[in-house]
Amino acid sequence: MAKVAFLGLGVMGFPMAGHLKVKGGHEVTVYNRTFAKAEAWAKQFGGTAVRTPKEAASGQDFVFCCVGNDEDLRQVTIGPDGALAAMKKGAIFVDNTTASADVARELHGKAKALGLGFVDAPVSGGQAGAENGVLTVMCGGDEADFAAAEPVIAAFARACRRLGPAGAGQLAKMVNQICIAGVVQGLAEGLHFARKSGLDIEQLVDVISKGAAGSWQMENRHKTMNIDKFDYGFAVDWMRKDLGICLAEARRNGATLPVAALVDQFYGEVQAMGGGRWDTSSLFARLERK
Repeated sequence: MAKVAFLGLGVMGFPMAGHLKVKGGHEVTVYNRTFAKAEAWAKQFGGTAVRTPKEAASGQDFVFCCVGNDEDLRQVTIGPDGALAAMKKGAIFVDNTTASADVARELHGKAKALGLGFVDAPVSGGQAGAENGVLTVMCGGDEADFAAAEPVIAAFARACRRLGPAGAGQLAKMVNQICIAGVVQGLAEGLHFARKSGLDIEQLVDVISKGAAGSWQMENRHKTMNIDKFDYGFAVDWMRKDLGICLAEARRNGATLPVAALVDQFYGEVQAMGGGRWDTSSLFARLERK
């Protein structure tokens, strides 16, 4: 059992922190910007709720974090009540936020200067994966820090791997989002074409999902696409944030991402339709409602 803090109790962080307490058996202290959410978590899982990241991090062996973006991450780590300054020597900060590789490297350097470990560990699997404790975790950081953190991460992970030094986890998450963008757009176009052609979507998918066209997106999103249901899941607003990170990194490293850039524009159109909080599969709605 370890002493663990968790910063950020959104749709991902709330269940992830819960798995650290229940499945991992750790002593868990939580912080959320809205304190009532932290109190609700503590009531449900039996941990401790506090009012600042600094208070949450004090005396902990590991501090986990899952917040919105680079600036949110800086606020809870190096802001006026930030966690890093309160952590004991040798403790490890594990960042599950989807953020830039630059901020991961920046915070890794600041953590090392304070005698702390830092692992960038963004996750994939969405809200369902977080609730079921079966997330994929892509990590960057020093080997020793990862080796220490991996058994704790296991409480909410199905797969967890170190892919290189600080920032490598965030770069891997960018690849994940680039691949998803293309697959979801392809599925949306395929089902749109099928509907226009008068094909039975369920029979169609039952056949083609067994072949080379099959994908997680097809298995898990074709039914809700077919009934035009999008008020759930991984929000378009979040995907645009992630694709923005991907495209900014591509401008720095020279990668060419024409499909990702185009799908990002399509998601902009979905936002303009009022679908910012719709699931990413709402690319189908964009085609159907034109």
